[in-house]
Amino acid sequence: MIEILPADSGEMFREFLEFPYTLYRDNPHWVPQLNRDIKALFSKDNPFFEHAEVQPFIARKNGSTAGRITAIYNTTYTDYYNEPVGFFGFFDCIDDLEVARSLIDAVKNWLVSRNMTSMMGPMNFSSNEEIGVLFEGFDEPPMIMMPYNHPYYDRLYKECGFERVRDLFAYIADVPDSFPEKVYRVARISEKKGVSVRPIRMKHFAQEMEIFREIYNSAWEKNWGFMPMTANEINHAAKELKSIVVPDLTLIAEHNGEAVGFMMFLPDFNYVLKKLDGRLLPFGIFKALWHTRKITDARLLLLGIKPGFRRRGVDSLLFLKGLEGLKKHGYKRMEFSWILEDNHDVKRVIETMNGDLYKKYRVYQCSI
Repeated sequence: MIEILPADSGEMFREFLEFPYTLYRDNPHWVPQLNRDIKALFSKDNPFFEHAEVQPFIARKNGSTAGRITAIYNTTYTDYYNEPVGFFGFFDCIDDLEVARSLIDAVKNWLVSRNMTSMMGPMNFSSNEEIGVLFEGFDEPPMIMMPYNHPYYDRLYKECGFERVRDLFAYIADVPDSFPEKVYRVARISEKKGVSVRPIRMKHFAQEMEIFREIYNSAWEKNWGFMPMTANEINHAAKELKSIVVPDLTLIAEHNGEAVGFMMFLPDFNYVLKKLDGRLLPFGIFKALWHTRKITDARLLLLGIKPGFRRRGVDSLLFLKGLEGLKKHGYKRMEFSWILEDNHDVKRVIETMNGDLYKKYRVYQCSI
């Protein structure tokens, strides 16, 4: 008695939103996202929908909600890679293979109708947002914009015929008093060659984020899973990020006035979201302001350097200025995520900072 139903609006979409609260009710590490943020993500005002279609589904078993999933058709990906690949995301499910298969079959059928021949995920909605299923490291809550799920999800994906595409790593490290001498030496050489680092200018936030988009689309274009960001998408992201960005942790590297690198640490607002239980009203805003002062972790969300300026000490200079900001604001730990399993250059840099690999995520794909 399994039903798969579209969850576009009204009661069905509320059921889609509320299901995780039941599924993770007894899990101390799950962090509920603000319902208003999820609604905004699915809103047609999100510029992602300028080049994509999304269809959420819910599963009911014997009349009770048993799972959810979203089908995603992204023309940016199909055009950029010239591959008929669709995506799925927002997968949550009871430990029931029949329910999982029914949800995934619904996505397959939806994607086949759009001439896709394979599906990849989980992604919420793309590699520029939450991505992957956690398969190692369940004993700590996720940091901001990182997924968390039950351990049995990885098994369900395999039993549904998915195969591993990529593993993504998250490292954790204490904020040190200083870095190894080599980092300082390389940074000094970089400065002598005309490289400088400055904090983002909040009064010109939109323009600064456009600089980020330029660097991002240049620095990441050869990386697995890269999807270029449009001007409308970065403007939309700027509005979402402005209230939580710390200028001392959001840095631009310049060479003789040209922007060549970008670094962004975000305070781990998941600590606050955990206290809010996904609901900002009626008194959540006051709780948020109170608990914001208690955040001690930060996540390195972005680090990008234009191809012509790599291995020239720009990363060392960014890390040194980032360390100053972390210490200034009292952060105790920093997470580096997500890191591609085969990105050995970045992994070596993290290891010099005594980063410990503490969480692993996986992206799957299957033919349809």
